[in-house]
Amino acid sequence: MDLKNLLNKEQYEAVTTVEGPLLILAGAGSGKTRVLTYRIAHMIKDLNIYPSKILAITFTNKAAGEMKDRIRKLVGDEVDSMWVSTFHSSCVRILRREIDKLGYNRNFAIYDSYDQKVLIKQCMKELNMDDSITDKEIINRISRQKDNLISQDRFKKENEGNFRMNKIADVYVMYQKKLKENNALDFDDLIFKTVQLFKEHPDVLEFYQRKFKYIMVDEYQDTNKSQYEFIRLLAQVEKNICVVGDDDQCIYAWRGADVENILNFENDYINSKVIKLEQNYRSKANILKAANDVISNNFHRKQKVLKTANDSGDKIKLYRATTDIDEGRYIASRIKEILNIDKDKHYRDFAVLYRKNVQSRIFEDVFMKSNIPYRIIGGLKFYDRKEIKDILAYLKFINNPLDNVSLRRIINVPKRNIGEATIQKIQSFADSMDESIYNALLDIDKSMNLTQRSINSIKKFVSLINSFIKSRDKISVSELIKEILNTTGYLEELKHSKEPDSISRIENLKELVSAAVEFEVTSEDTSLSAFLEKVTLVSDIDNFDNNADSVVLMTVHSAKGLEFPVVFMVGMENGIFPGIQSLDNPKEMEESRRLCYVGITRAKENVYMTFADTRRVFGKMVSYKQSDFIDEISDELKEYDNFRKSDINNFVNRSLSKNIFSYGKKGILNNIPPKRESLSVDNIPQGNYLKPENIKEGIKVKHKKFGVGTIVSISKKDEDIKLTIVFDNMGIKNLMYGVVPLEAV
Repeated sequence: MDLKNLLNKEQYEAVTTVEGPLLILAGAGSGKTRVLTYRIAHMIKDLNIYPSKILAITFTNKAAGEMKDRIRKLVGDEVDSMWVSTFHSSCVRILRREIDKLGYNRNFAIYDSYDQKVLIKQCMKELNMDDSITDKEIINRISRQKDNLISQDRFKKENEGNFRMNKIADVYVMYQKKLKENNALDFDDLIFKTVQLFKEHPDVLEFYQRKFKYIMVDEYQDTNKSQYEFIRLLAQVEKNICVVGDDDQCIYAWRGADVENILNFENDYINSKVIKLEQNYRSKANILKAANDVISNNFHRKQKVLKTANDSGDKIKLYRATTDIDEGRYIASRIKEILNIDKDKHYRDFAVLYRKNVQSRIFEDVFMKSNIPYRIIGGLKFYDRKEIKDILAYLKFINNPLDNVSLRRIINVPKRNIGEATIQKIQSFADSMDESIYNALLDIDKSMNLTQRSINSIKKFVSLINSFIKSRDKISVSELIKEILNTTGYLEELKHSKEPDSISRIENLKELVSAAVEFEVTSEDTSLSAFLEKVTLVSDIDNFDNNADSVVLMTVHSAKGLEFPVVFMVGMENGIFPGIQSLDNPKEMEESRRLCYVGITRAKENVYMTFADTRRVFGKMVSYKQSDFIDEISDELKEYDNFRKSDINNFVNRSLSKNIFSYGKKGILNNIPPKRESLSVDNIPQGNYLKPENIKEGIKVKHKKFGVGTIVSISKKDEDIKLTIVFDNMGIKNLMYGVVPLEAV
């Protein structure tokens, strides 16, 4: 390969440096994926290194798939014998082969966040935990311990003198015990257990150290302690480790990422080489200058400056809105105008980036009224929908009959006269015999004080499951899904349902079958275990379709790794971006500034930053100051957007004709929405609506948009009431009581 003509000077040096530790500091848009793929191709084609000796780690399945496709174009099918995968997928692959050494069966289940929450709640109930400690706090605390390689026993010992932490430690201990009884691991266990395996079984570690003589890690700045240790152990013999990353894009501290891992690389690996990729091929010069202005205010970073041969382009456009509704209308009208002027632009060229998912609602409302197609990245995921999780629970249990969480979900779905009281009796019997629930079902004729009707229903269920288990290895996954849908009566029940979403739920199940067929066509391992791994480890961004012609709504966190011609960064106010917690905490402020840097550098041609005089937050009108990050951009790089009155009036006449408009400061066209009385606790409409005194955990309610759900948590502060509701078809939502009326069901 003629690498010198394909790469710039720094890229060439990074590609041809193969032996020893190497840190590639790759700025945004500097071609890091190109460097990684050509580096691997160079190792295979020019240096004759066996592909099976190379391990390439990424953070998303999407990135792994794209990298593998690009390597294939350079070296052909030889890429199939090397590992290009995420941390979690690599660890699953190792554990499927070795986990019996830790006392698990190799067909272990992987619990997603829903399964994890069910099991945590079960532990809390058995330990008689009070409401002062929430399941969310416990899950986050346990996750952080696993990220930091702190076992349940160590956590318990370290917190014996702390009442609150000791209670959480009790849950952690019981949770791990139940996971093992269910032959299951959660996401954090996948890496935690692999590191444990390496440390407790040196022969296993030595095998993989010999296997992977060359290790590459993408997005190294996002690694946590367990990921760092996994890589350190594998690389400690050969030390042929190449990490690629950008400390300026470390934005996941809230989930354990430690920027120190990349900042201290040279201390961890003596005689390491550092190469900086600062040439940006994505963005216009003014965008990069603005990004450099912002990030230069961080002190804890490696010094580098993005540069480009691209022209200056437009300045950063600022828009001061009257309200958050005005902010949404401005962006909709701006998109329409740009599309009218530039016929080469499409809806997919625009992205609206916000700090938190809750900010999407206004843009959804305005875009719907304006006939602007949009898609949300980070909303309800396909595999989180009730009907999909039901069928996946069947598959998980068929694959692993020790999985009590999946069993409890499906035992009465569709309804087969096995109620909660019956399930609880079976659970108690299983616990007394120290066996799984399914084993207890097999002994259902033993005395459990069950009615004959319940016993008959359970026997039918057991017979059904046994038939699926027998079919598991004889038919494909897609055929097994069809068999479950038809034999259980699940599909038939939906066809006769009068619920308005039944048709869409049937369509979703058809899509699940299609996903299974696609998996069978594209995967080497077409087993049920492999399919469950694929769907369990999938992330939001893995399903991002670059060609879908719709405006993208997403958080800045979700946008990392993507690029768009036009980017709108919204809610640019102190208190939102940066968040309130960042304003008095220098470390968190630096993380927020890195997040802003990531947002700006997603744009290729134009960046718009919007902020509002007032906006509704948790049902109350608030007013925040313009973001400090806007102030950090040099004056010559930014300007207020002087939107033409005729353009916005044409937009209003088409879509929002009842609104009133006036001019605000600096010649900005500000929208003054019609005054609307907000819904408060004191003015809930008459009828079958939920009253404050009737709010209780466990009751059913109906939301006009999300449908029927169950209140699972209540949090009160002053006069505000925050409800956590699990909706049947829309997942978990946190809502402020009084913002939208809830009907009592």
